[in-house]
Amino acid sequence: MTEDIHQEIANLNEQFFTHKHGRDPLTATELGLHAFDGELPDLTREGEQMTAEGYRAIQRRIETVLGDEQVASGVLTFAERINLEVMDALAYGAITELEDELWARNISAGGYVSPQARIFQTVPAAVLTDAAEVVMYIERLRGLPTLFSTIRERYEQADKQGHYSTAAGIHQAIAQLDGHLGLDDEHDAFMNVSLPAELVGERDRIRELVYREIRPAIAAVRDYLAGDPAAHSRGEEEVGLCALEDGEELYTRALIRHTTTAMAPEEIHRLGLDTLARLDEEWAELGGRVFGITDRRSLFERLRGDPSLRFDDRSQIIEVVTRALEAAERAQRSWFPDRQIARCVIEEISSAEAENAALAYYRGPSDDGSRPGAHCVLTTVPTERFRYEYEALAFHESVPGHHLQIATAQTLTELPAFRRYLDAEVSAFVEGWGLYAERLADEMGLYSSDLARLGMLSFDALRASRCVVDTGMHHYGWSRQRAIEFMWENSATNMANITNEIDRYIGWPGQATAYLVGRREIGRLRRESERRLGDDFDIRSFHGVILGQGAVPLGVLASVVEAWVHSVADNQS
Repeated sequence: MTEDIHQEIANLNEQFFTHKHGRDPLTATELGLHAFDGELPDLTREGEQMTAEGYRAIQRRIETVLGDEQVASGVLTFAERINLEVMDALAYGAITELEDELWARNISAGGYVSPQARIFQTVPAAVLTDAAEVVMYIERLRGLPTLFSTIRERYEQADKQGHYSTAAGIHQAIAQLDGHLGLDDEHDAFMNVSLPAELVGERDRIRELVYREIRPAIAAVRDYLAGDPAAHSRGEEEVGLCALEDGEELYTRALIRHTTTAMAPEEIHRLGLDTLARLDEEWAELGGRVFGITDRRSLFERLRGDPSLRFDDRSQIIEVVTRALEAAERAQRSWFPDRQIARCVIEEISSAEAENAALAYYRGPSDDGSRPGAHCVLTTVPTERFRYEYEALAFHESVPGHHLQIATAQTLTELPAFRRYLDAEVSAFVEGWGLYAERLADEMGLYSSDLARLGMLSFDALRASRCVVDTGMHHYGWSRQRAIEFMWENSATNMANITNEIDRYIGWPGQATAYLVGRREIGRLRRESERRLGDDFDIRSFHGVILGQGAVPLGVLASVVEAWVHSVADNQS
């Protein structure tokens, strides 16, 4: 086996990439991997079981390689071992997600967990530059009625088995579907996809397909949700997974997937509470400087209640996040190795998504360079949006946050392809980096004022509160209202954002804890590296190491940083 092990690992890398994107072609399109552009995922229970079995086969091969002591200790290179460890963690996450069937058992409108939301966001993201790509796009549209029918069937299967979703999640999904059905031709994303000039006539075919087949299929899902699932739904007192018979096991697996650690719910709950307590001193210091207010609750009342701290129109929101991105890009080379990455643009979240959307999200660039990365930002109802929050938000979503990390990963051609395109599959790293970036931006001198730095504290408090309320609902049995009240008391954001956040955690158990868990580990690794290397520590090199392996589980990240510290120390000795 030792003679062929390097080829075996190369084959595994390729097999994993092909299996992952072949079974999830929407994400492949989002990444600009055009080989899958005409396909749609198989969301039938049988199809998802086949997908899980494919991952199990890969896991068995990984176990065989790592189980051979001679190979593991003397033949594998460090890079090969990292590849296998990342692949094994990704396979575990995919298998448990498929087996737990949370998307069908816990209906929502969340962009990463709701299949209809994924369709609305991703299908129109296709970049069509020639006739072949238009043909594949239309072929994909032809498959949507069957896919929506499958989604409806899976919801019905879960309901018949007594796996009742929450009323909050069902109502969100209905509102989302109604929003799409209510769009006119100009705003329907399926119809408004950009077509080559010589093929604009194909829009009439697309329009006919949308009205004749796709919208009736969407309406059928909507009408079903408004019937039996709504009648059987779990109320606001039992929104957490712990209300389900197997909820404890479901939540344990969700936490492992999202944090890539074995942290218990109680430990994560305490991490959130401790972080909130440590923020009190910073609230008092900054609040005193900006408003002469040191009491946290009084400060929150001022931040929420002062009309001058809100935007007047949507253009002001775009101006703030654009200015923040440009400032970060100017400072980037002093803090990060110089890499040529895709550009980042600012896009407004569509009106159909806005009702249940977070304040912002990031969409990565396509691999072929046809589409830049995008900081997608919520600009509806600007008079309800706080000026002080949007700089921290920009640093999280664009540079030095998600865009810098994800676009950098795509340039790492020395890595196998399956590792260059990771996002939500490794939430603790990706979101931990985004949260680290908000504080790093302060070190970089990017915040324009102390008021904007209060926004940084507000988002810190929001992420700490997430650890408390996510575990509160899904492990301790908190009601939806108790979770809302806790977040209201412990962060400075508005009620609309809080309710959207809480409903997101209900629909995506465990993911909200990844931010703080990930940042804590990145911060720990930095402090330990600084301590051990002393004057030889270089922040640009450290950031290069953190971002130089793509997104990885936190345990793998610790191994990578440890190897770097040893290398620097050896070179200086």
